[in-house]
Amino acid sequence: MFHKIFLIIFINLINFNVFGDNNRIIIASTTSAYDSGLMNYVNKEFEKKFNIDVHILALGTGQAIRIAKNGDADVLLVHDTLSEIEFIKEGYGNERYDLMYNDYVIIGPKKDNEKCDSIEKTLLKIINNEFIFISRGDESGTHKKERDLWNMIGFKFKKPSSWYKKIGQGMGSAVILANEMNAYTLSDRGTWISSNKKENLKIICENIPPLLNQYGIIAVNQKINSRINSKDAYKYINWIISDEGKKLINGFRIKNKQLFFFNHH
Repeated sequence: MFHKIFLIIFINLINFNVFGDNNRIIIASTTSAYDSGLMNYVNKEFEKKFNIDVHILALGTGQAIRIAKNGDADVLLVHDTLSEIEFIKEGYGNERYDLMYNDYVIIGPKKDNEKCDSIEKTLLKIINNEFIFISRGDESGTHKKERDLWNMIGFKFKKPSSWYKKIGQGMGSAVILANEMNAYTLSDRGTWISSNKKENLKIICENIPPLLNQYGIIAVNQKINSRINSKDAYKYINWIISDEGKKLINGFRIKNKQLFFFNHH
């Protein structure tokens, strides 16, 4: 509740001080792109080149979409393609662009030495043994992907469980808690690589098609809110999907590892 109240106050402050300013844009961005450091890395180059300030609202995908639907952001950058397409169909956005991808990984205790032959087998192992699983539980793109994976094995959470923990927080917090509890969780690879608190964990499953993590970027429709800065929103989008954006995204490294892969065509 406190987090929601703080977010409302924060957005109102940004709207009062920023919205409608033709030298600033607000991006509602997924936490994974922000927590990894990518957004700050890319945006400082945009700000330097165009003299336009970029303000980031780092949120789970579901919350970011709600903020954009309210007209409280100029640009939406999230990772749930079906929700993004629906956002466009409902008239909240003008056009969606594939921007980049990375992938998800299932992480868990280092003592788990069983080979991951399939996502289904690993999830069934967690259920049958009631191993602790940390769920973001925040309607983010990662949370939706997690639910899709559970649905693959027909598992529904119809009642509270002692082993399935919904935390309602971002990806970084989920990894930290999984580390503290020797638990399993689903993480985007970028957050996993950039996390410094994972000494008790390792990757359990990776490089399997269901774990693809596609990011899209959308300019919010100015018809929702006349204060939306469409001009600079498109300036930002056209720049980030250009060769210059490609070079920055592909060049971003943490611990000498590439976190995101540009794939706008």
